[in-house]
Amino acid sequence: MEITVRIKRYDPEVDPRPRWAEYRIDVTPTDRVLDVLNEIKWEMDGSLAFRRSCAHGICGSDAMKINGRNRLACKVLVQDLGSRIDVEPLPGMPVLRDLIVDMEPFLDSYKAIVPYLINDDPAPPRERLQSIEDRARFDETTKCILCAACTSSCPIFWTNGRYIGPAAIVNAHRFLFDSRDQGSAQRVQVLSSMNGVWRCRTAYNCTEACPRGIPVTQAIEEVKREILYGRV
Repeated sequence: MEITVRIKRYDPEVDPRPRWAEYRIDVTPTDRVLDVLNEIKWEMDGSLAFRRSCAHGICGSDAMKINGRNRLACKVLVQDLGSRIDVEPLPGMPVLRDLIVDMEPFLDSYKAIVPYLINDDPAPPRERLQSIEDRARFDETTKCILCAACTSSCPIFWTNGRYIGPAAIVNAHRFLFDSRDQGSAQRVQVLSSMNGVWRCRTAYNCTEACPRGIPVTQAIEEVKREILYGRV
């Protein structure tokens, strides 16, 4: 089948502003959008720039806006999109070139919530054990792949780039609810700040955008309750 692919292009050395480029390409219905982009780059226009790596929905590097929704290009099939596909960089993030956005501010927010286990007790002989029930408490939020699809779908993030964002809060949840962790005070200080968790307005865009099926809005609300009732 033949489809039309429109890609929002931007080369800061050439373009004064982003522009749309259109390509006609033959594909099979089961091709992924990533396959289509690869074909355009390899066979039609080698100047096209985008990120990709594992191509299996694990690395999170090929997140982009596809037909108006934030998705992973490697997980979306052509047959689910129709004969016209519009591809844009993630919204609300500085565009470096074509579909490549600057991830540094996003990763700075992630680093701010101290995304690693903190436990100052003497190390046990083998490992720090916890019950199945305790592990299940934060199981969903361990699935984050830092693709930024959730954060860049958030209307609060669009209007306030200093907002820490859903992805950072999800990763804070993963440690706040870990029975082995002792670093809650550091994280709560960041989450309770002016641009922390209270900026969330429960739009649910983040939950819809997450390619891993994480209940992002629920996790954010759980973090709010833990802070509000002083349980962390």
